[in-house]
Amino acid sequence: MPFHKLVKNSAYYSRYQTKYKRRQQGKTDYYARKRLITQAKNKYNAPKYRMVVRFTNKDIITQIVTSEISGDKVFAAAYGHELKAYGIEHGLTNWAAAYATGLLLARRVLSKLGLDKQFTGVEEADGEFTLTEAAEGEDGEERRPFKAFLDVGLARTSTGARVFGAMKGASDGGILIPHSDKRFPGYDMESKELDADTLRRYIFGGHVAEYMETLADDDEERFASQFQQYVDDDVEADGLEDLYAEAHKAIREDPWKKAESDAPKKSKDEWKEISKKHKDRKLTKEEKEAGIKERIQEILDEE
Repeated sequence: MPFHKLVKNSAYYSRYQTKYKRRQQGKTDYYARKRLITQAKNKYNAPKYRMVVRFTNKDIITQIVTSEISGDKVFAAAYGHELKAYGIEHGLTNWAAAYATGLLLARRVLSKLGLDKQFTGVEEADGEFTLTEAAEGEDGEERRPFKAFLDVGLARTSTGARVFGAMKGASDGGILIPHSDKRFPGYDMESKELDADTLRRYIFGGHVAEYMETLADDDEERFASQFQQYVDDDVEADGLEDLYAEAHKAIREDPWKKAESDAPKKSKDEWKEISKKHKDRKLTKEEKEAGIKERIQEILDEE
């Protein structure tokens, strides 16, 4: 008989080390995280910032985060649903919305640091590949830009992915995010060049407009189901570029604008009453005993 070595013996189990909880849950890539948060010793405890981009089914989350021993600290954040305050009501998770959300985050960060006047970024998006460079400060000395590294989490970094839309928006907004042009839509693998017109089309929702026009011509029923909210709000394919251009302009003018809601805000007590509707009330001892007696009686009656 061939000899089989017992691998999982007592020595194996005594040395076995469980993975971190978020690794077990498939939420955190600690191999990537380690490299994103480790700062050089000669930086003298200076924070190392990450631009965290996450997509949900209905929202985009962008944050500037730094790591400390006590945990991650969020310096600033911008969300896709906040774009409603700037006139973007639909398609809040597409490529153009990701760009606008990244732009909003960048302008908020620089406004918070008082650098928004020195680092304006790319004021009119043209799709060209640019990195934020040092600018002259108020005292005449050179001022380096705010720097952050892209954190995509577990998202796939395929060419044209939306995470790079958010990154492009933040980069055009005036933040230095080290990157190349290889993952933007419009990059040609053979010629090793970026087609700026294709990237610009994505920034202004041109790909959505093109799909709307194609669907309207080929399948009106499907167009009505997919773009019903666009139709209800009189948003046409031809007007998408102007809509996004106006939104970019509004974001630069006031990055802290809040969406105006017609509905009055609910108080804390009102929210508590609403939450009670979705909770099962805990039974008292008397009610539990009464329920047991009823069940016993039902069983006896069946016999």
